[in-house]
Amino acid sequence: MSRLIVTAFLTLDGVMQAPGGPEEDVDGGFEHGGWQVPYVDDDFMDLMTGVFEDTADHLLLGRKTYDIFAAYWPRVTDEDNSIGVKLNSMPKYVASRTRTSLEWHNSHLLQGDAAESVAQLKQRLDGVIMTQGSSDLIRTLQQHDLVDEYRLLVNPVILGTGKRLFAEGAAPSAWTLRESRTSSVGVQYCAYERAGKPEYGTFALDEQG
Repeated sequence: MSRLIVTAFLTLDGVMQAPGGPEEDVDGGFEHGGWQVPYVDDDFMDLMTGVFEDTADHLLLGRKTYDIFAAYWPRVTDEDNSIGVKLNSMPKYVASRTRTSLEWHNSHLLQGDAAESVAQLKQRLDGVIMTQGSSDLIRTLQQHDLVDEYRLLVNPVILGTGKRLFAEGAAPSAWTLRESRTSSVGVQYCAYERAGKPEYGTFALDEQG
């Protein structure tokens, strides 16, 4: 059985929409595309290289993110670009209701209900399944309690609008901070592992207190 890790670029207010460019995702009239770019430095790239090279065995994508990746990464043929080499060669699984075929090398279409397909994929594969971007798919994974770890890169910017990583309907869960680092420009990398269900208490004094 595999573990499913969600990797996400976030703003301080939790927005994950269109970090890479103005036209990446304009759903809802989003006007802040490309907000990640000013914070990409050598520290950031070292983090991302470690995430993909050392951890991911399989890539899980929603259709929109697949289209963005498939339009870019196959053109990156530089053998010195370790992220590109890994992404182009590794198995990729795509949840889509509209796609009937996939052109990017080693890509596989998930059929039927996304939650059921991903649950079956976790049972069938070994190693780590990594999800990048794919906000709609991630929401489905959260609702069905399929995420085992989050690797978040939180950028020091607030946008006030856009698709957020966590929304109404996520299954209640508790998490343990396993690792954290900060880049030279203030991007906070945090890795959280699943720690079961939330626990509850109260700060109210009892009647004898």
